[in-house]
Formats: sequence, structure tokens, C-alpha cells
Amino acid sequence: MADYPLIELRSVSKTYGRGEATIRALDGIDLTISAGQFVAIMGPSGSGKSTAMNILGCLDVPTAGEYLFQGIPTSGFDRKQLTLLRRHMLGFVFQGFNLLARTSAVENVELPLVYRGMEPRERRLRALRALEQVGLKGRENHTTQELSGGQQQRVAIARAIVTSPAVLLADEPTGNLDTKTSVEIMELITRLNTEEGITVIMVTHEEDIAAHAKRLLRFVDGKLASDSAAAEEAHHVA
Repeated sequence: MADYPLIELRSVSKTYGRGEATIRALDGIDLTISAGQFVAIMGPSGSGKSTAMNILGCLDVPTAGEYLFQGIPTSGFDRKQLTLLRRHMLGFVFQGFNLLARTSAVENVELPLVYRGMEPRERRLRALRALEQVGLKGRENHTTQELSGGQQQRVAIARAIVTSPAVLLADEPTGNLDTKTSVEIMELITRLNTEEGITVIMVTHEEDIAAHAKRLLRFVDGKLASDSAAAEEAHHVA
């Protein structure tokens, strides 16, 4: 197998609107992310960090430039192929948890496997294993209303990892949590990165949360203003 970066953006731009109303959300981004990295993305509101996350998650496509996943250009993918890429290679964790109400934790975690067409027994076993991984053994049959915010986010993480994704995309994963719970969730995400080898890409506006990552990207006005890992590498080379 060729030695491609897991993720590569080549001169990626994203614009919305036309004429004088044109907004350039991303402006010529070049970026590579290797398998196993833990990357935090920061930047002020309107900097392009969320747009970048949507493109990396195949929820949006670039206006110009190219997004390559495992060396394959995604511009040639149709909607079905992009859906399959998301379903098999990517896991998503959101600030608002996005769990089904009045549904048990294990049923929430099973959902991505339902979409895959997995048979019920295997589906349930995988979901239970994922819940155990995130420290929720014994809470499998609790509904979302019976769980704390931190427990709900753990369910959301279990749902994201139940498919054994190559990449975990976390958008403000601690945004709705108190400080103590935020630390617990970040310890969990860090463990998934270091012990399970899952590549983590996380958007956050909190410096202490970003500090858990091994690489920090800062976006300003649609451009990649700094890359701390790249800067460190350049320093070591010098």
C-alpha cells in the first residue's frame, strides 16, 4: 500500500454567495494529517474552522482545490460514495450530543450499525462493547433523559466509535459540559487516540481543551494562520 497521508487538503477554498455578497470561508488551505494524530483546530468565529471540519467530514465539498482521503481524491465521489466514506471511515461527536430522546443508550449506539445492515445480535454485541469502552457498562438500558450531560456525551462517543472509524471528528465536544466532566471526556478521547489508534480532529474554542491535542491548527479569516506541529518540526530541523 502506498504511503499516503490519511488526509490531505490541496489549495482548498470554499465560497458562499455571489458577487458582492461572496463570502470566502476558506482561502487556499494546504494541510496533511497522518494516521494516529490528535489535531485541535482553533480560531475566532468566522475563521473557517467549522467549514474545514465540514469538508473533512464529507458534509460539504470544496469550491476549489482537492480533498484526498488515503490518497484518493474525493471530488470524483458521488453522494452515495461520500455517504459510504462517512459511514465506514468517520465517526462524529457534536457539542449537542444529537442522541435520540426516549431511546436507550445501547439503541443510540447501535444506530450506525443499523444503517450498515448488520444483523441484530452482532449489532448489540458491538454496541455493548463500545459502551464499556467509554465507561458506561451498567447504563446500557438508560434513556437519554436518565443520563447526565457527561454520560450523554459518552454515549455519543460510543456511537461514533462503534463502527471502528479511522477518524473521530469532534466539534466542540465539551461545549455543553462543566469543567470536571470536560476533563473526563478529554481523557476518554485522548485514550481512544493513544490506545485505539483513532485519528482525532477536534474543533474547540477553549485553550485548555486544545492542550490535550498533540498538534494545534489556528485559522484566521479562512486561512491556516499557524500549525504548531509544523513549527516544532521546522525548529527541530533547524
